Amino acid sequence: MIFGLAACGSGSRQEEQKVFEPKLDKNTACKISVVGTYSNFEALETEFDRFNEYYPNVEMSYTKIDDYNNSIATVLQGNDAPNIFFSFSWMIGNSAYDSVFAQMENLGDKSLGLDLDCIRPGLLSSDPQGRVLTVPIFSTSYGMLINNDLFAKEGIKVPATLQELFDACASFREKGYESPMMGYSAKSSGSLMNTIAYPIFAGTLAEHPEMVAAANRCDPSAGEYMRPALETLSQLIEKGCINTEKCSAISDNYSEVIMRFFEGDVPMMICTGDTVSGTGKRESQSEAFTAHPFTYTFAPVPVTDKGGYFLDSPSVQFSVNSTCENLDMTNEFMRFLITKTELNQMASVKRLITPSTDLSFDKVYAPVGSTAPEFVISPAALGIEDTLAVQIRLASFQVGTGVLTIEEAVSRYGSLE
Repeated sequence: MIFGLAACGSGSRQEEQKVFEPKLDKNTACKISVVGTYSNFEALETEFDRFNEYYPNVEMSYTKIDDYNNSIATVLQGNDAPNIFFSFSWMIGNSAYDSVFAQMENLGDKSLGLDLDCIRPGLLSSDPQGRVLTVPIFSTSYGMLINNDLFAKEGIKVPATLQELFDACASFREKGYESPMMGYSAKSSGSLMNTIAYPIFAGTLAEHPEMVAAANRCDPSAGEYMRPALETLSQLIEKGCINTEKCSAISDNYSEVIMRFFEGDVPMMICTGDTVSGTGKRESQSEAFTAHPFTYTFAPVPVTDKGGYFLDSPSVQFSVNSTCENLDMTNEFMRFLITKTELNQMASVKRLITPSTDLSFDKVYAPVGSTAPEFVISPAALGIEDTLAVQIRLASFQVGTGVLTIEEAVSRYGSLE
């Protein structure tokens, strides 16, 4: 469940430079299609080009599927079924996706030759038969964007503990910053609240792993383990670290979160790594940032007296359609893609957290890479399922907006709607 995040040594660097050795006929001509939820996927298209250096006659394509969650099962049964498709952790245990999992290739089969050892162990999961049906292409986490230049300008230390976070927010408020911490807080979602609360809930369950199964099945007894998360969230709001009215002006948790942060007057913007992925492209789109650029990093929110949790989670996973045409070449592409070099290359282009064992190459995520091992938690390894995640999201939003008290949310665990 817990693993070290130390930067790789020279031996690992040499391993990254290993040249991919094709196993199939280089003159093979065929088509491989990938479908998913992204509107565009430049990082993957770059990998297509790199793969074509070895197999120039393999035609590769990516297509976004509308209403992906509801249509992927049907798409896999169609005449033009894709070779590779997006899969997500929340699909696990959901009977609506049984037919989807039934068509997944076992990518853990040693004969395929995928270098699964290059992926952080907590991001990989196996089914009851020991098969690896999904492989992470990107990973993500919960945290906050930090305007490092603003902290330096105001002479305030970037917080590393909860008390330091309280103190930093108080100092910013004294200097006229109405909401030192901001984030998306639309009425229909608890994104801001959940980004703070979910890692704490997961951290509490990591200390009490015997309660994970009960939390997954929505047993009311698990509600008590939400209490630390809800109390910390409430403290941040009560102490004025978060002004929910100011945050409510941000209407989406991607572009508007980024553009608001780039205005340059937000010390800390609560978000996920998926949001951070859009920062690179939007630097030039922000007149404020273009006129006054600043350095920024992404870090876990320091919610304990020893730091913050790095909730190491897959963002996008790939699965192979075991009944697709050209299965051998499809698996060959996956063998090419699942290497430290290619995964890091993809993450660099997309500006998401790499799923590889090397977190040292992207300075934006440097604070994530230096998280203490005891604060690195893998929801998949811990056994967290979507039912649990839904309950903490609902609880944090309803407590954060004053709909429920902490006691009410704790007592209603499993029945929150």
